[in-house]
Formats: sequence, structure tokens, C-alpha cells
Amino acid sequence: MLLFAAVLALSGAALWWLHEPMPLRLQPGSLVADLEIEYGTTANGVAEAVVASGADVPVLLLQTWFRFSGQARLIKAGSYELLPGTSPRKLLSMLVRGEETLKNITLVEGWTFRQVRDALQKAEQLMPDTVALSPEIIMEKLGKPGIHPEGRFFPDTYTYAKGSSDLALLRRAARAMDRRLDAAWSLRSADTPLKSPEQALILASIVEKETGKTSDRAQIGGVFSNRLRIGMPLQTDPTVIYGLGVQFDGNLRKRDLQLDTPYNTYTRTGLPPTPIAMPGKAALLAAVQPAPTKALYFVSRGDGSSEFSDNLDGHNRAVNKYIRGR
Repeated sequence: MLLFAAVLALSGAALWWLHEPMPLRLQPGSLVADLEIEYGTTANGVAEAVVASGADVPVLLLQTWFRFSGQARLIKAGSYELLPGTSPRKLLSMLVRGEETLKNITLVEGWTFRQVRDALQKAEQLMPDTVALSPEIIMEKLGKPGIHPEGRFFPDTYTYAKGSSDLALLRRAARAMDRRLDAAWSLRSADTPLKSPEQALILASIVEKETGKTSDRAQIGGVFSNRLRIGMPLQTDPTVIYGLGVQFDGNLRKRDLQLDTPYNTYTRTGLPPTPIAMPGKAALLAAVQPAPTKALYFVSRGDGSSEFSDNLDGHNRAVNKYIRGR
């Protein structure tokens, strides 16, 4: 009877301990304890890492719990966070499920590749594996040798585990853009002047940069499609600005519009040689499914929306009204 009582008491104590929150030794100013589990770490090593990360529990108890749980071999490597209130039972469940601490980064519609790279370098706990690489080498590593990186990554919010490579995140974003572009191209209008998905991506990037109000996007796509059909220059400022590169000081001048570069759609007809930014899903659809319109011109009203005109006289009146204030 005494032995049974002792076993019962021991079992009760063990059950209580498994569900009791582990005390944590946190760094000043920190609300969690970071836990890193390397590949190939044994169950005993995992227990030691947990204690070393700040869990104030006997390492032998954790080792015993992992071993007798029958799940020690299922523990997954990764980056985790120990929150106040985490019990030994909850800890093991988290490690077995591989519930890593995830961070996120948002790539914004209309961003250039330079802006994407800046965001990756500033992303919290994302390994900057591409920081010293040229754009050409990055594209080679992504399996796209010889392809210009501009516009090749889909703007979205991406989650990643702490310590992940920025190259892996770029690969995900590139694959996402490939899927989105293929889907958009399959929905293209029968009378589109675009000849390939590549042209659709380029036009979508222009639509993305020109759109101030969401409801105008398809109409803007219609204007550019109309111009492409008749061989009329697109005459869009964002392409000129892109062509100026670091020389652009924020003020677009008349001489800039006259400076011939491959991206100057005032001096050259057709589409520029590459996208000029990352288009989102809506811009991709506006490029391949533009609104049916006769408009050839548009000008900003100053509130984000655009005034559309079918002819030059109407456009000049709109310019006088909204730009020159006449």
C-alpha cells in the first residue's frame, strides 16, 4: 500500500509538472526566450538547448520527459520562441509539430527591384545571402539566367522562419509571379495587342505605376492597349523616370522627356524592354483584360483619379482644367 501510494504521488507530481508553466529567465526587455534547434540534435541535446535558452527547469527532467514520451525522434529542427506560460507538455507538442517562430515581409505593388532588395536587407532575422550578389547572379541562382529582375517577383506578404535565406524568399516570390502571370495570360482578351506573357508583364508594370485610383486601372490599361494597336507612343512618365535611374532627382523636366533611352516612351513607340516595377494581380488583369474604351489620353485630376479623353482636343481641355487650373 505504501509503495502504491508513493507511485501514485509520483505520478501525480509528474502530471502536475508536465502541465505547469516553466519559469523563464528572459533577457532585459524581452518578452520571449529564443530557442534554436539544429539539425541532428539529440533529444538530450534539445533539452539542454531549452534550458540554455532560459527555461528554468532541471535538464534531467526534460530529458526524461522527451525520452518517455515516445516522441523524441519526432522533434524538428528550427527556430522557436518560448512564451511565458509554456509547459513541458506544450513545449514538446510545439517541437514535434515544428511550430517555428515565423516572421513576415511585405513586398509592395509598384516597388522596383532596388526597393525589394532594400526591404530584404532590413527584414528581421532574414539571412542576407544576396547582399553581395549582383542582380545578374541572383537571377542565375533563381534559375532565370539572362532575365532582368525587374517586375519578376509577385508583391505579397511572405512569412519565413527566423534564419531563412533571402534567396529562398525571392525564389518563392518569383514562382508566385510566374503563376500569376500564366493565369492572367490565359484570361487575355481576344483582341489584345499584346503578343506574349512578357509583354503583358511589362504593360502591367506601367499600369501599376500609372494608377492612382483602383477603379481607373482597367481604363488605363485600355488607353495603353489602344495606343499599342495604332502604333502611338505610350508617352508615360514612369517609364522615363525608370530610364533615368539614379539621375532622377524627383523633378521630371522637359529635357528628360526628350532624352532618348530604351525606356523613354515619348521618343520610342511600343513597350519598353523590361517591366519597370512589380505589378499586382489587378494590374496584370488590367493589362490583359483592359476596359473597352475609345480613350487615348488620361490626366490626373489631382485626387488620385484620372480624366480620360478620346482625342487630343479633349485631353488639352482636361490638362488646362486639372493641371494648369484654367
